[in-house]
Amino acid sequence: MVVSPFIALDWGTTNRRAYRLEDGRIAAVVRSPKGVSAMTADEYPQELAAIRAELGDLPVLMAGMVGSTIGWRVAPYVTVPAEIADIAGQLTWIDDRTAIVPGLSFTDGSHGDVMRGEEVQLLGAALAGQVPPDALLCQPGTHCKWVELTGGKVTAFTTAMTGELFALLKGGGVLAPQLTAPVTAGEAFRDGVREGAKRDLAASLFGIRASHVLGLRDPSHAASCASGVLIGSDVAARIGDGRDVHLVADGDLATLYATAIETLGSRAIVSGCEDAFIAGITHIRKLSACAT
Repeated sequence: MVVSPFIALDWGTTNRRAYRLEDGRIAAVVRSPKGVSAMTADEYPQELAAIRAELGDLPVLMAGMVGSTIGWRVAPYVTVPAEIADIAGQLTWIDDRTAIVPGLSFTDGSHGDVMRGEEVQLLGAALAGQVPPDALLCQPGTHCKWVELTGGKVTAFTTAMTGELFALLKGGGVLAPQLTAPVTAGEAFRDGVREGAKRDLAASLFGIRASHVLGLRDPSHAASCASGVLIGSDVAARIGDGRDVHLVADGDLATLYATAIETLGSRAIVSGCEDAFIAGITHIRKLSACAT
């Protein structure tokens, strides 16, 4: 089925990417730092009009935090287990050519979890053949998503605040002055991963401070070690049976998580985020009732 041109928006908290898509291929892209945290409720129609002026007067599908309580309009979550057709069937319509993709929610007794935006990429990765239909997926970020994919459906997921915790440690507190160097996937990072795998997180982090005071570690390695502790704790909690992990990630985060996963004895298989997003949002477009 040929998909008529449309605009896909990956609209997050701090950034926005707008794609003109023609039959599943990127014809043009416009990136902006104007995420939902920089928007007021009455600015969205004007912003969208400007995007259409640049990319074409086309139907629009939006995913991410634009559908949250801090976004344009709340798009109610789809409960897992869920596949791409479930998402496409529960779009929130702004008008007859503009819709917001819902996120996913997961409950297990008193435990609950939610995601917005990642579901398009993670299910899109399976639709594009980047990951198998039965797999453990990981999408690292400020809030790292770990997803169980079964038969091409999301059946469970866990969010870890790994990236946010690292940002908080860098932003204040006793470790902040030591965490100014760039994080690299070297031996200090791997040492941190092995330490984090003990899952005594509070003590392991203070150990970075103590090593500095006692002169036991090169101060320039502290940031890499701290990142390793956090990521190692996150990874160790998910791969106890040595499973392969399919990372839907790009750049430094893909390198760091792949290093951590392999340090702890599992295999990391990396595929890119953008292709996964395009595959997912295009499939939603195919299944949706957007007017052309």
